[in-house]
Amino acid sequence: MNDAVPPAENLRAVLAGLLDGLPPKQAAGAVERLIANYRGQTPTDAPILRDRADVAAYAAYRMPATFEAVRAALTAFARAVPGWTPGSHVDVGGGTGAATWAVSATWEGARPVTVLDWAEPALALGREIAAASPALRDARWQRARIGAALDIGSTDLVTVSYVLNELTAADRTRLVDTAAAAARAVVIVEAGTPAGYARVIEARDRLTEAGFRIAAPCPHGDRCPIVPGEDWCHFSARVSRSSLHRQVKGGSLAYEDEKFSYVAAIRPDAADTVTAAPAAARVVRRPQIRKGQVLLDLCEADGELRRTTVTKRHGELYRAARDADWGDAWPPDA
Repeated sequence: MNDAVPPAENLRAVLAGLLDGLPPKQAAGAVERLIANYRGQTPTDAPILRDRADVAAYAAYRMPATFEAVRAALTAFARAVPGWTPGSHVDVGGGTGAATWAVSATWEGARPVTVLDWAEPALALGREIAAASPALRDARWQRARIGAALDIGSTDLVTVSYVLNELTAADRTRLVDTAAAAARAVVIVEAGTPAGYARVIEARDRLTEAGFRIAAPCPHGDRCPIVPGEDWCHFSARVSRSSLHRQVKGGSLAYEDEKFSYVAAIRPDAADTVTAAPAAARVVRRPQIRKGQVLLDLCEADGELRRTTVTKRHGELYRAARDADWGDAWPPDA
């Protein structure tokens, strides 16, 4: 691949070639079975991805969505800590490495990268497709049991995406504590469901107890004002659909929206001159555009949820509100 090709386009091109030689019905069947397993309520202690056919089908189906969700979380994090760039990265439970591609899309340059996963077929495919990325060609792909015995080592950034749902409660706690002990910054992404949000909140609480400062999405480090069981905090990332997406879901649209919940946190001493500056407020629901006004549901710096109405009389702020998206900081960056 051309080094100048953006990571997102590069990844799409690589994934497009994964299913060559694999019958479409077999690929779709593998994806449907794997989705059923991933949506199960019983955590597993064995790899779900069993062989290359499983991994290729699932990577082609899920990597674009994971990439876009993690990239959105990392982008919000990078905006909150604009002077900080990770010098090293460990992706826990990274499978085929979607989060490593997202890190490369967020911060330029190469860095030591390690992907830890217990599914050897996923690691093998991740290593194969990483050869197309200049920033990932030297990444380490290491088999590891994601549990009590996990050893991450010291690193600048740890990402954990769509992993906590596969673990027991005890293993989730150990993983977050291990990441907090190893890293200067931790970004955790889960499905944008009530259960996914609850797992993110559990992780958020442990990170703050470990001394981390919340950089995104929250504009504060206090208790989340959204009560699990009554509502949940989540966001949306637009994903281009492949032919496999359309075949499995029976849809005709060229895109879909990936719903996700996340937390991004950094140690106050992560860099000598860097201070995390969370957004003054965060748009936590899709803005409602009406005649002459925009309604924004905001999570604000004092830890409260409020609805703000921006009207034409606000001038430039009104124009910004019309362009505001779910998950954006508010007011917009200068």
